Amino acid sequence: MHVVIATDGSRQSLAAARHFQSFADPAKVTGVTVVAVIRPLAAVAFADELSPADRRAANAETGSFRDAAKSAVDVIADALKGWGPKVRTKVRSGSPASEIIKEAAQTDAGLVVVSAGNRGLTETVLVGSTAQRVQHYAPCPVLVVRGRARRTR
Repeated sequence: MHVVIATDGSRQSLAAARHFQSFADPAKVTGVTVVAVIRPLAAVAFADELSPADRRAANAETGSFRDAAKSAVDVIADALKGWGPKVRTKVRSGSPASEIIKEAAQTDAGLVVVSAGNRGLTETVLVGSTAQRVQHYAPCPVLVVRGRARRTR
């Protein structure tokens, strides 16, 4: 089974990849593709919470969303290194949900792993719009990994 792991550059997306790794049988996973999607003409930069500080600063200085996305997929690929099957990385451009779904279809994925609830503008979006769309339209099962609930006082 091929697995697509999507990252938006957040710490939660790395946690989702590690969560998948914690229970998956590497003998049954034939390959993994870590994918990040950048939006063309985006007004908001690609989240770069995973890169080392010096690389984050360089990406911010150049304003390169592609470099930030490449850094994010590399961090997640490194976290999976030595665990099991070969890990490929890919940076796509377009609508995140659409591009994740396309990647799943093109690789004949048996599972898509996405994080949710971390990047939304409000706490009322419980799953996250990208995760929700992927879950609804993906050609295979989707593992949606949510962050821990925030404590309110």
